[in-house]
Amino acid sequence: MMDKTFDPAAVESRVSAAWEQADAFRAGRPERAGAEPYCIMIPPPNVTGSLHMGHALNNTIQDILARFERMRGRDVLWQPGMDHAGIATQMVVERKLAETGQPDRRTLGREEFLRRVWAWKEESGGTIIGQLKRLGASCDWSRERFTMGATGAPDDQMVRAVTKTFVDLHAQGLIYRDKRLVNWDPKFQTAISDLEVQQVETKGHLWHFDYPVVDEAGAETGEVITVATTRPETMLGDTAVAVHPEDERYTALVGKRVRLPLVGRLIPIVADSYSDPEKGTGAVKITPAHDFNDFEVGRRAGVAAINILDPEARIQIAGNAAFLEGAEPEEAAMALDGLEREKARKQVVALMEERGRLRTVEPNTHAVPHGDRSGVVIEPYLTDQWYVNVKPLAERALQAVRDGQTRFVPDNYEKTFFQWLENIEPWCISRQLWWGHQIPVWYDGEGNWFVAGSEDEALAQAQAKNGRPVALTRDPDVLDTWFSSALWPFSTLGWPDAMPELARFYPTNTLVTGKDIIFFWVARMMMMGLQLTDRAPFDTVYLHTLVRDEKGAKMSKSKGNVVDPVDLIDRFGADALRFTLAALAAPGRDIKLGPQRVESYRNFATKLWNAARFAELNGCALKADFRPEDVGETLNRWALTEAAKAVAEVAQGITVYRFNDAAAAAYRFVWNVFCDWYLELAKPVLQGEGVDPAARAETQETVAFLIDQIAKLLHPFMPFLTEELWAIKGEVLPDARGLLALESWPDLSAYADAEAEAEIGWLVELISEVRSARSETNVPAGAQVPLVMVAADATVRARLDRWSETLVRLARLSEIGHADAAPKNSVQLLVRGSVAALPLEGIVDLAAEVARLQKEGGKARAEIAKLDGKLNNADFIARAPEEVVDEQRERRDAEAARLAKIEEALARLSD
Repeated sequence: MMDKTFDPAAVESRVSAAWEQADAFRAGRPERAGAEPYCIMIPPPNVTGSLHMGHALNNTIQDILARFERMRGRDVLWQPGMDHAGIATQMVVERKLAETGQPDRRTLGREEFLRRVWAWKEESGGTIIGQLKRLGASCDWSRERFTMGATGAPDDQMVRAVTKTFVDLHAQGLIYRDKRLVNWDPKFQTAISDLEVQQVETKGHLWHFDYPVVDEAGAETGEVITVATTRPETMLGDTAVAVHPEDERYTALVGKRVRLPLVGRLIPIVADSYSDPEKGTGAVKITPAHDFNDFEVGRRAGVAAINILDPEARIQIAGNAAFLEGAEPEEAAMALDGLEREKARKQVVALMEERGRLRTVEPNTHAVPHGDRSGVVIEPYLTDQWYVNVKPLAERALQAVRDGQTRFVPDNYEKTFFQWLENIEPWCISRQLWWGHQIPVWYDGEGNWFVAGSEDEALAQAQAKNGRPVALTRDPDVLDTWFSSALWPFSTLGWPDAMPELARFYPTNTLVTGKDIIFFWVARMMMMGLQLTDRAPFDTVYLHTLVRDEKGAKMSKSKGNVVDPVDLIDRFGADALRFTLAALAAPGRDIKLGPQRVESYRNFATKLWNAARFAELNGCALKADFRPEDVGETLNRWALTEAAKAVAEVAQGITVYRFNDAAAAAYRFVWNVFCDWYLELAKPVLQGEGVDPAARAETQETVAFLIDQIAKLLHPFMPFLTEELWAIKGEVLPDARGLLALESWPDLSAYADAEAEAEIGWLVELISEVRSARSETNVPAGAQVPLVMVAADATVRARLDRWSETLVRLARLSEIGHADAAPKNSVQLLVRGSVAALPLEGIVDLAAEVARLQKEGGKARAEIAKLDGKLNNADFIARAPEEVVDEQRERRDAEAARLAKIEEALARLSD
């Protein structure tokens, strides 16, 4: 006997244990040795992370694909694993050391600190793996990988993959060392990627400084050029002033020089299109070592790049040869040495004001880059780093997309991919951290470097170069986390070794990831895959959108609107959350999620559970010898037909990555067709007296069979509930059956019956039309109304004979009659070519109803016009937050739908 209610928590733990015991998700099962392979690579979550809504959506979609393809008979490998998350993990462990009063990492030394990081990883890392299992992720957990390998040892396969890649790309001239600007985090004292930088709107100021123009001898001419800056302290590193080549105000000054106040350095006025004549004064101070745009202007102009900050973003000018060369700094300027940049800013402004060089100050709100983990202002910083020349790699990736080797879904993201890669810059791959893949470069005492797969190889290279053994020191930096992640599709399969898994599952099939990392991860995997394996790493990239809060705002801890998926699983069950995310995953449209949405799909699970209990209570049990093709009752043949249609629609939706359409098709069949119509129409057969025993038995067996098919149909979306139903319903069979997760996808196409669909479909639509008409015309719920069939043909009359009792019961009719024409003052209904009429005279005041509907229609039109006024206002669209614009569009759609219903009702009443 089934439990009265569905208890997700109890079922989920029991079902998970059954899957694990059966090793259900292991790739390469013996029975699938000859099956077509299907491989998905999980985007490796950070080892420090916990499940958030983005993870929940991403992994729900991956699991739908994995379970669907597994049921279609393919040998599925969903490869799990985690990313070592260099800066995040190092920060977590350093914080733990500080909180427990232990020595900091520099006191501990590199070896001991890394030992403690590995210990933390084993004890506390990987929380998210358990959470993914709670979500129902059907990964091959026996193959879990970590981007640092099992131990981080040099001979670990994952470590060898990274080392080999660096060494090979360096040998090919694609990895090199250069002095360039990077995003520098002064707190962690490391370069960071663009993805780790957050732009924060900050209220600041725009200071206008006068720089005196000098003649060829260096004497001031009395003329000044005014520049504006939000960072006055960086003027110490200015090496040029740029003006637009077509700005006539400055044409005569191009080629002349100014004396940099406080510093005394003579710097040129250069013409460069970077300067915007419409912004500020049209003249821009150029600080190549501390601004990305200025760096490029400086390169074009051939001026020096002078770094005036130390790694902690303090002023560093004393003993700074580059700063002092050609300068005649004032004593007050040299006194700035060692100051934090914020204090130096105030001092520079004060000094410029004292000297009459501060023209004006304006309030200015602008975006300031901050480290997403450190929270400090990021500094563009000139430093020596290792780079990958990705331009030639990018061209191969672009060509792979052009050739159709890899496609994007939705396809509009191809444009984003092309924009990124066609304008790609060298990739900075070195980080000044300890946790990560240490760069395989060794230095001798004379500044020579040796790139090698091991220290022994480096020593041999050094001896060959120097003619004698020399001592070497390894580069202390580690590689960008994205470097090892770029190898994920093939390093996890054993590359660079020729492993059987690599031959079978690479290239992989579908990559499911977020649109925000097309460049940082997707493009880099494609570049590395093509360069190192000569094949694109996946054939399809499905990019999902963001999960926002129920009002459409982006989730953030500061707003307090973060929805925790684990909390939702605890409250409503994993199946409800999964189905919600799938149902809302419309291509290109962000998801608005709140607890109420998940609760509604929890109700869907409850509906199915109750339907299965109803079936059990009414003797609907599986029969081993049931043959759907032998079903004779029209109602049962219709239900099989609808099931076949749903199976095809769900399969089509998943295949083309329209998961919302697939979920909608499954929902429609289960809730509307099976529960609301089929079981309702079958009640007289299941529960009535004097029913033909054969018809009842056939109906009972068909109901049981369809519950099985529903379990299969819903399994990719709701694996726990369906696995439980599969087990319960299978208990009555003489032979035990296996897990639903390893069952085949249903194929019901042979059971479609057009005649049955024509009859029952007509019946369902007629009842639905009568109900709609009653509702739209305000017929009292308890009132029974007559139904008149107009000029009905023999087929319709025969259907009415068979289904009249059902019609009267479900449509709340007083009687059913026939006429050659519709009675006066009736509402007419058109149902599959036949006309029906509801005479409402004496039941509803039709004139008053028409007036009411016309008034409601006027209100709807006015609201639509008001909303159109906003949505057609370009200024509103540009200024309003995205979630507000979306809300207005949704309101407009809702009003338009309401107006359509009103007009439909008026059309009925006017007939």
